[in-house]
Amino acid sequence: MFVIKFKTLFISISVFFVTAAIVSLIIFGLPLGIDFKGGSALEVQYSGPRPTVSAVTTAVTNAGFTNALVQPVGSNGLMIETQTLSDAQRAAVLAAASLEQPATQTSFTSIGPSVGTELKHKAIASIILVLIAIILFVAYAFRKVSQPVSSWKYGFAVIIALVHDLIIPTGVFALLGHFYGAQVDTLFIVALLTTLGLSVADTIVVFDRIREHLNGSKSTSFPKLVGESLSETFVRSINTSLVVLVMVLSLAFFGPATTKLFAITLAVGMFFGTYSSIFLASPLLVVMEQGRKKKK
Repeated sequence: MFVIKFKTLFISISVFFVTAAIVSLIIFGLPLGIDFKGGSALEVQYSGPRPTVSAVTTAVTNAGFTNALVQPVGSNGLMIETQTLSDAQRAAVLAAASLEQPATQTSFTSIGPSVGTELKHKAIASIILVLIAIILFVAYAFRKVSQPVSSWKYGFAVIIALVHDLIIPTGVFALLGHFYGAQVDTLFIVALLTTLGLSVADTIVVFDRIREHLNGSKSTSFPKLVGESLSETFVRSINTSLVVLVMVLSLAFFGPATTKLFAITLAVGMFFGTYSSIFLASPLLVVMEQGRKKKK
């Protein structure tokens, strides 16, 4: 199959996007929302057409809240995120947001710095635990596979693919944070965990087919066997991913503003997760098998 024939190209494409994502993270950083750093979120509603985001941002900044983030909610609402506010400060923000017409408070949430730090630690721990669980599962599932590629190399290929699937959406989110004011919240973590689950499911399907061919064929070369396994699972992986991707993109374009960034992150993760399952993980097995031959 052409994936194995041009494996160097496809692996290089992955390296390029991972490198670009890392550069994006280094340059722009990952903006944390109030879920992880603490702060207050004030949602306001206007009876008529709402003022522009820039006008409200300027008004709130002039009132002394210099790090405020203002985002549209629905057709006539705004979400204003700032440092933790007292009742007097909340009233001041509400007054500042009332420009041509009064702003009515519809919700107000505050998260203390200690709670935000705890959530951040739990989010990191959840991602690490999911990665460990996936690695243990792969190690167990392929424990009887030793030739021509050792069982631990299947796990190594899965790890590389999962790191690939984590870094690229995170790098894209750093760009969204810099240019559009996006901030990391719990939905972002959910999107990453969902990406990991969908990606590893696709990868395991291909690896299972490789294992079946290894048990039934002793003469076919390993690159050819991997290519045949990819050919048999290619359509299934693409069709499944396309169905999910269409639904996620519909949520991104037509869903509520509160879930748009979640949907965009999940769409990027789905795309590159499918890519890694087909064009990265299996070609890596072939590269490792050929490297073993050269050493001999």
